[in-house]
Amino acid sequence: MTTAPTILWFRKDLRLGDNSALEAAIELGAPVIPLFIWSPDESGGWAPGAASKWWLHQALKSLSESFKEVSGEFVLREGDSLGQLRDIIEKTGAKRVYWNRRYESPHREQDALIKRQLREDGIEVESFNSSLLNEPHTAATGGGNPYKVYTPYWKKVKDRPIEPIAESNIDSLKFADSYPETLALKSLGLLPEKQWHHKFFQHWEVSEAAAQERLGKFLNQPVEGYNQARDIPSEDGTSSLSPYLHWGLIGPRQIMHALKAKHDLSKEGPEVYAKEIYWREFAYNVLYHFPKTPDAPLHEKYADFPWQPDANALKRWQHGQTGYPIVDAGMRQLYATGWMHNRVRMVVSSLLVKHLLQDWREGASWFWDTLVDADLASNTLGWQWSAGCGADAAPYFRVFNPITQGKKFDAEGEYVRKWVPEIAMLPSKFIHEPWEAPAGILEYAGVELGKDYPEPIIDHKEGRERALAALDQFKS
Repeated sequence: MTTAPTILWFRKDLRLGDNSALEAAIELGAPVIPLFIWSPDESGGWAPGAASKWWLHQALKSLSESFKEVSGEFVLREGDSLGQLRDIIEKTGAKRVYWNRRYESPHREQDALIKRQLREDGIEVESFNSSLLNEPHTAATGGGNPYKVYTPYWKKVKDRPIEPIAESNIDSLKFADSYPETLALKSLGLLPEKQWHHKFFQHWEVSEAAAQERLGKFLNQPVEGYNQARDIPSEDGTSSLSPYLHWGLIGPRQIMHALKAKHDLSKEGPEVYAKEIYWREFAYNVLYHFPKTPDAPLHEKYADFPWQPDANALKRWQHGQTGYPIVDAGMRQLYATGWMHNRVRMVVSSLLVKHLLQDWREGASWFWDTLVDADLASNTLGWQWSAGCGADAAPYFRVFNPITQGKKFDAEGEYVRKWVPEIAMLPSKFIHEPWEAPAGILEYAGVELGKDYPEPIIDHKEGRERALAALDQFKS
């Protein structure tokens, strides 16, 4: 058995279960130094936003407690990753560094550099996959090109065997006799200075155990009706596992093995949910092969689209004051919980880029800062889908009607009433278009439009026509 320590470098894999790098370290038998390095400057302009940092703080706290339960210590560092690794190697005599791979640029380029530099130093470095079912380099079209459309990608990978879960015997994990210095978690400065996140604790328990509990609850019943319930924002019809997946408190192998063990994937609900897991895979596939897409449209011709910057319109959208109840409900849910129902995400993004003609990057940036599940691959794919400029994108001329979307998916206004309480007393007939309510009903409901709740920021018909006119201008 080797005695020199192995540095186990955690990044977006903040769990003990199904962790390939951890399993390899345990099998090796050498003592381990678990490590996390906070290095936002190495994220290429996409350092975690405020909500993500809040989540990361809680996840690091939880993982640290998990290590304490097995008599270990979680080392926290800040700064240049290579420099921190070399410092720990020098002070502990570590001979190996293990990690699970990242797929965002520049992280993967940085990891390649660190691997090369450490190997030149005589250090053994190994990387593993614990984040995806299918790594991006394993799926290509018949012509050898990356996929830009989801359905062919899904057909390519859906029947592939899923790697078994990494079954690590945590109780046999050995820790180094002497540990390097570690920072206090609070010194990383991850918690927002502005206390807007205080309600997050009402909605989220951030731990590996909580992720498993959510998965179990979802698989016990809701997944059977997921194909329909996923579109109803007032219902608890989704797994809400996206932030746990992003930071690796749960892995896709765990989800898919559990799903297959309990449900027949030929049934519509479980199959649709599986497709959502693979949609995330597709997002990483696109980001890996087209690393510039967080900042530029996949289809380059859209770089010259005639957006009409409007700071006031953007602010009203950000703060849920557009006058469209389903949109405002979504934006307020986002601000209060760090999360938004996916159906509503499509509606609010359509309003921003179509009706208001604001650049999709403005929306992506706001989501990046306010979502606890802000994932560069999924966030980019979603916003470019809405703007019609990305992979498998909806055509730009498809303009979501926020009124009919509200009536269809929130028929009784339960979702709107929860998040837009100032109009909660309106009858269901008018809850999605308060401006159509007679004066007497408005008065009875205690609503004065323009005072208690805003008039629509733009008429739907006018907004749609303006979007189509911008498209015509772009094409000409």
